[in-house]
Amino acid sequence: MTKHPLPSVTVLGLGSMGQALAGAFLDAGHPTTIWNRSDGKGDGLVARGAVRAATPGEAVRASEVVVVCVVDYDAAQAVLDRAAGDLPGRLLVNLTSDTPERAREAAAWAEALGVDYLDGAVMVPVPMIGTPDALVFHSGARSAYDKYETTLRALGGQSTHVGEDPGLAAVYDLSVLDFFWTAMHGMVHGFALAATEGVPGAAVAPYMKALAGLLASVVDGTAEDLDSGEFPGDLDNLTVEAANVRHLVRAAEHRGLDAAVLRGVLTAADRSIGLGHGADNWSSIVEGIRNPA
Repeated sequence: MTKHPLPSVTVLGLGSMGQALAGAFLDAGHPTTIWNRSDGKGDGLVARGAVRAATPGEAVRASEVVVVCVVDYDAAQAVLDRAAGDLPGRLLVNLTSDTPERAREAAAWAEALGVDYLDGAVMVPVPMIGTPDALVFHSGARSAYDKYETTLRALGGQSTHVGEDPGLAAVYDLSVLDFFWTAMHGMVHGFALAATEGVPGAAVAPYMKALAGLLASVVDGTAEDLDSGEFPGDLDNLTVEAANVRHLVRAAEHRGLDAAVLRGVLTAADRSIGLGHGADNWSSIVEGIRNPA
């Protein structure tokens, strides 16, 4: 490894995200080596100064920090197994999305080799990589994160370490995306319901945005309720809110829409009411979620 004021970085995997990661390291001035399982990717990165390695081992030997970002952990492990003997003494950062359990397994594999390991989750689309607003979760050895924090922040200004447990980045990833995709479904479903009555999406959109702002305003309070286990229902209660959801289910099904997600919400609410939370606030629906039939 040649002397350079900034740590050298290798990126294994040149899908759209991998290329964006490598590009961000190049933009930040890091000597960057790239490798991809199949040919034909990375020419633009090489033109910008990246070095293309012929094998994973060659790519790993070139750098202090090794970032892997491929389709899943099976693919990541297959690549890393080919370079296992070259990894000790380097930081391995796994930005491949999967479950907390898989992240902990990967960390244990790295620990057995004597390799510093960080698991990570990229929370933004490809075009945002390298921008001040890009959020990337990291978990694992805090000392390793602290040593290379500036390097990792080349990927996004909101890079953050969420804990020593290597599975925590995946936990944060799943939690936030659970919220995001459920909300995205609700938005599209609402537009679809309006369309059954000839109301265009553009007409409903301003009110969707207003409610999105309301949703943002209750996030902190909901988190406090769930953390404390107390669900004061002095302003609203689950029985009344479940009745509102019941109306939505009927309206959607009457119009021939798939109401499976709404029915799931109603089932969880009814289950919580059956557990004695009818007079509590909406957050108490968590009991129906935690106690599936």
